Amino acid sequence: MQTILILLAKSMVIGLVASIPLGPVGVLCIQRTLSRGMLSGFISGMGAAAADAFFAIIAVFGLSVIINFIEAQQIFMRTAGGAILIILGIRIFASNPVRAMRAGRNHQQSRLSDFLSVLLLMLTNPLAIFLFLAAFASLELVKPNPGPLIAGTIVTGILAGAALYWFLLSGIINQFRSRFRLRILFRINRSAGMLIVIFGIAALLSIFI
Repeated sequence: MQTILILLAKSMVIGLVASIPLGPVGVLCIQRTLSRGMLSGFISGMGAAAADAFFAIIAVFGLSVIINFIEAQQIFMRTAGGAILIILGIRIFASNPVRAMRAGRNHQQSRLSDFLSVLLLMLTNPLAIFLFLAAFASLELVKPNPGPLIAGTIVTGILAGAALYWFLLSGIINQFRSRFRLRILFRINRSAGMLIVIFGIAALLSIFI
């Protein structure tokens, strides 16, 4: 029992640390939290957490067929990921944060689209698989042919750690949400949109580098 708890704690740390780098997903979640509220930002982050859990499953079981497929399809995935980022960035840049805030008060935004958009974005950039492989190897978490209990504990821990990070991030950003004036929200939308477009362009350029 103690070994399982230690394994769960280590996996939570991996999930938490893997979520910290503030890439396009982080920018997107911050923008959605400011425009639509904490729930939208948190659910968007959970899309990333779900993708991390999926990648962790692949890493735990060492599914070489899937890993080889991902390596072979890197150009397609980078192209798709870059295109998604550019489209999202343009939509954010052109969106009206005031209208989004009013819509959020009147009815629920599409939480499913918040979740799925980030999940799809993460699945087109599966570098997390190799991050988890390195983390598992360095911490000696996974041995050949892990049983369902070990595998389930690791994946659960990673999902819980990632969820904790996105909950804290969206909660902290939401605390400062009321301090932003409308003009500042417009500027944040423009800046976030431009930054996400830049991430997308960089993803496309990385194909040729």
